[in-house]
This record gives sequence, C-alpha cells and structure tokens, in this order.
Amino acid sequence: MREGVLASTPVKSVALGSATAFGIHIVGAGLTYCSQLVIARIIGADSFGIYAYVLAWMAVLAYFCALGFDVALLRYVPAYRAEQGWGLLKGVIQYAERRAAAVGILVVSVGMSVVLLVATGMSPALRNTFLIGFLLVPVWALLWIRSAAVRAFGGVAAALVPDRMVRDGLLVGFVAVASFGLGQTIDAPWVMTATLVSSFTGLCLASLAARRLRPRAIDGVSAKYAARIWRQTALPLVIIAAAETLLNRTGVLLLGWSGYTTDAGIYGLAFNMAFLAALPRAAVNTLFAPTISDLFARGDRTTLQALVSQSASWTLCGAACIALVLSVLAGSLLSWFGHGYEAGVPALRILLLGQVFAASAGSQLQVMTMTGHERSAAVLLAACTVVNAGLSALLINLFGLTGAAVAATATLIVWNVAMALFIRRHLQLLPGVLGLPRRRARV
Repeated sequence: MREGVLASTPVKSVALGSATAFGIHIVGAGLTYCSQLVIARIIGADSFGIYAYVLAWMAVLAYFCALGFDVALLRYVPAYRAEQGWGLLKGVIQYAERRAAAVGILVVSVGMSVVLLVATGMSPALRNTFLIGFLLVPVWALLWIRSAAVRAFGGVAAALVPDRMVRDGLLVGFVAVASFGLGQTIDAPWVMTATLVSSFTGLCLASLAARRLRPRAIDGVSAKYAARIWRQTALPLVIIAAAETLLNRTGVLLLGWSGYTTDAGIYGLAFNMAFLAALPRAAVNTLFAPTISDLFARGDRTTLQALVSQSASWTLCGAACIALVLSVLAGSLLSWFGHGYEAGVPALRILLLGQVFAASAGSQLQVMTMTGHERSAAVLLAACTVVNAGLSALLINLFGLTGAAVAATATLIVWNVAMALFIRRHLQLLPGVLGLPRRRARV
C-alpha cells in the first residue's frame, strides 16, 4: 500500500518538479547571498541598514498590492483550463493585473507624498532610498502575478527564473561593475535604483514567458469576469501574503523604526541567511499547491496524507543539513560581510532553529489555502503577526537584534503548532512528519 501511494503520479510529479524548482531556488539563493555580500561589503553596515529597512517596507506593500492574486491564480487558472473556461481564464488574469497596477500606482503616489512631507526628519540617504523604493511596489506585484500565471500554465522554471535568478543576478552585476569596474561610489539610493532596474527586467521576462505559455484558446475569446468570487477568495489571500511578509520583516522594520538602522541591516542579513534553510520547503511548495487542490477535490485523502508526510520529510532533511552548516560557520560567514556583522551570529543561530521546526511541520499554509480554509489561515497568521510585533517590540528593547530573532522564532513555532492543530481537526490529516509513523505502521 505504502509503495503504491508513493509511486503515484502526484507524488512522483511533485518529487521531480521539486528537484527542478529546488535547483533554481538554490541558484537564486546563491545569487541573493552574493548580492547581499557584495552590497554589504561595498556600502558598509550603515548604508546597508538603510537599504534593508526600505526594502522591507517595499516587500510588505508589494504583497498588499498583489491583492492575493499571486496565489489565487494558482487555483483558478488550472481549474478554468481543465473546464475549458477560456473566457474566465483570460478574465481572471486581466482582472488581477489591472487591479494590482491600479493599487500599486496609488501606493506610489501616497507613499512619495508622505515621504516628501516628513522629509525634514529623514536623512537624505533614507529619503531618496524611500522615493526610489516606492517604484518597486507595482513592479514586484506584477512580477509575482505574472510568474504565478506562468506557474499555473506549467512553466515552473520559466516562472522562477525571472524572480529568483534574473533579479538578483543583474543586481550583483550592476553593483560589481559600478564599484570594481567603474570605481563609482555606491550608497543605498544607488543600490535601490539597481534593484528597480533588475526587477523591471525580471518583469519583462515573466511577461514574455506568460505570453509564450498561455493557452492559444484564449486568444479568440472575450474575457469573462466573476469579480465577486475572485475578491472573496483573494481577500484572505492578500491578508495571508501581507501578514506573512510582515511576520518575516517585523524585526527589520521595528529596528529601523526605532532608529537602529545598522542593527536592522545586520538582522536582515542574518534572517536572509537563515532563510536558506527554508529553500527545500519553498521548492516543494512550487508544485505542491496545485497538487493539493487536485487531490482534495477528488477526495483522495490517502495520497494527500502521503504527499504531506513525504514532502515534510524531504524538507526537514534538507533544512537540517543547511542549518547545521550555517550554524557551525555562522561567525566566519557573517564576518566576511565586513566589520560589525558578526553581532548577528546569535540571531542567525536562533533563527535557524525556527526554520528547522517549520520544515518538520511541512507546507501547512499551502494545505490550508488549497483546501478552502484560506480565511482560517488568514486569521491564524494575522493573530501571530500581531503577537510577533508586540513580542518583538518588547525583546528588541531588552536584547536588541537578538531579541528580534527570539521573537521571530517563538512566533514561527506557535504559528506552525496552531496550523497543525487546525489541519488535524478539520482535515483529519496528520501534519508534517507526524504522519510518517502511522504510514509505516500500516505497511
């Protein structure tokens, strides 16, 4: 029985597809790490802190502007394609892109106006970095939406490359050539400009991929809209996306807001390094989401349980290996970034513990959102985000950036435990690796 389930098409599909996705994520993470290394060493801890602080705000705003459609498209596009509902398929993509662009333009206008009004209280570097950074918001939102459409069309690599590889790859190239080749002085506004250019290039490539992979049947049909249904689905998803991003960026935001922009940069660097341990989970999620929806719709709980448990075991093994290496080499790795970054060693090790625990729980957020429980997922995540903000504010005042790491790790553990209890109660699925002993007992 166990061998038959593991040999089933959905499990094999996720395994093979995840290998491709994992490879792209690894290369992308390497480029991200290189970009962080180059930027941190060239502009120093102070300027890097400004860049990391502004970038954290832009990430939160961009996920808000995506309106949840970067996830909703993964549900609707395959469904409409299977039903040959070409008008609705064309309509949901158009609706997502137009609404995201409109909200993005609004955010840019309001954000720039606010910064200009309070500019007297900001340093020129921080002000200019914010003004340039706001332009990233609609670019990122559209990049994620078009990448989601490409994923839904079946182009896993084509969806991941523009965001995971092109964006950071070009950023590394721009910064390295300008600094080492041309001898220019690089600061936070300059790096933010380079980030904008590289992100826009990624958006162009994602747009080309979406045009190439889209079903030809939609070319000759008029778009149909089910806006009310789409909004009902997207609302909790945008809450989830924004809350999850805010959860990950709370430490950087609060440290920067408190005036500790240097510590914000160090913490942001430590968090990004710790997030390498989440790459196996991110790779599995790339193909996991549509497969969950399909198995749940067909009522195949046996295969779904096998997929949940097996994928969690993969992510746990990968995360544990990555975390062990990073924990042992934490001091050496952070010191490579320049003087002062070694202060993030305790924070990095604490954050790695949280990532390993999350890996053992598996892709629980994907399970909830792809089985119709996105509203409950949004409530749990929003509650944990509020708890994290309060706990971070308290511990940052007491322990600085190490306190931010403790708060983030504690909240991550509580969030995963809460999702595990919900999944067990409402879906009758054993979350994460907890399902492995039961499956072995049935052999």
